Amino acid sequence: MKLLRNKRGMEMVQVAILIAIAITLGLIFRTQITEFVNNTLADLNA
Repeated sequence: MKLLRNKRGMEMVQVAILIAIAITLGLIFRTQITEFVNNTLADLNA
């Protein structure tokens, strides 16, 4: 039973780390992402 709880805890830690990495990358590349989305939407509307 203890091993099962430990695995579940490790999975939660891994998910939390992946979410933190995704948020950090989003913040670092925020301007590039916004520019890309705006350009893409402008091209679709043209």
